[in-house]
Amino acid sequence: MAEEAGHSQRNERRVGLVYDERMCKHATPDGADHPECPDRIRVIWNKLCNSGFTDRCVVLDGKEAEDKYIKSVHSKTHLELIRKISSKRFDSQRDGIASQYNSIYFNKGSSQAAYLAAGAVIEAAEKVAKGELDSAFAIVRPPGHHAEENEPMGFCLFNNVAVAASYLLNERAELGIHRILIVDWDVHHGNATQKMFWKDSRVLFFSVHRHDFGCFYPGTKDGDLSMIGEGPGKGYNINVPWEQGRCGDPDYFAAWDHILIPVAKEFNPDMIIVSAGFDAAVRDPLGGCCISPYGYSVLLRKLMDFAQGKILLTLEGGYNLESLANSAHACVQVLLEEKPIDGSSEAYPLESTWRVIENVRQKLSVYWPSLANKLPKRLTSQKALASQVIL
Repeated sequence: MAEEAGHSQRNERRVGLVYDERMCKHATPDGADHPECPDRIRVIWNKLCNSGFTDRCVVLDGKEAEDKYIKSVHSKTHLELIRKISSKRFDSQRDGIASQYNSIYFNKGSSQAAYLAAGAVIEAAEKVAKGELDSAFAIVRPPGHHAEENEPMGFCLFNNVAVAASYLLNERAELGIHRILIVDWDVHHGNATQKMFWKDSRVLFFSVHRHDFGCFYPGTKDGDLSMIGEGPGKGYNINVPWEQGRCGDPDYFAAWDHILIPVAKEFNPDMIIVSAGFDAAVRDPLGGCCISPYGYSVLLRKLMDFAQGKILLTLEGGYNLESLANSAHACVQVLLEEKPIDGSSEAYPLESTWRVIENVRQKLSVYWPSLANKLPKRLTSQKALASQVIL
């Protein structure tokens, strides 16, 4: 369709929305309830339609990714599994194959949905890179940031963000996107994205996530702050691993102000891709954190000061349907109007938040001089009491 839907207010930014109902065909094979369900993208789309935002955006259908682009980050074996798993000859084997992987299901719609999700993110990334769109939001599923080079994982089949970033850097260099900042604000660590750009200084990967000292999903040391990249990519992998749940707006604002924003100024990205999981949102059943829609809008607005506002949001997690829709809606409003939604956050970060931030700054200061100075005591002494944290 690639149709311009009533973009009458020319003072607004040109914002793309990618949505394709065919991605809803990926569902549990027996119809059982599952957090990663088709309604996740439907509620976002319905919220945007009901508010009139779809009329103010450029609406794009999904387009299946080509194998050659997926193979830039995934093995041939992995690609063939996802391509064939929904075919008739796998009907009797599908559940058994899924059980071999970590938190994965397959059905007859999984293959097409995975290809559409990856293709949608590629298309949106290309249009933003070309300047045809100022920014975009790819409302896709299945999500991607846990999908490893050789296997699906954690509800994710293809790593949509990594595929798109690799496409821009390696296939479309003429578009001038030579440095990409990937911001993963999903409550879970972006383990696979981290590995795919581990040695690549063209990508600055920033993941803020619950870690709980390695006890929170995906439950490995990969999300630790000591994991900073290797070789040419050393210093270009930044993990902000929360020690507990209950982190909310003030904690994330602090991570932005005292780690991400200073480093982004030094890195000077040509484009930003956000792995936009909304499972750190208030009332999410899996996340245990409490970011508000206002909080997400502030986090996004702070990023719009970089890369001439060339930003692509790509849906990852988010499992409370109301919080998911409200948070995504707040982000689209920011993309359109360049200001946060109405709201306020007067609380202070948790004590553990300041501890993590200071440790991250110390670990990475040799690579990013903006992190070298110790934060003043008058700042880090401003801490939330446990009774002030609302879930």
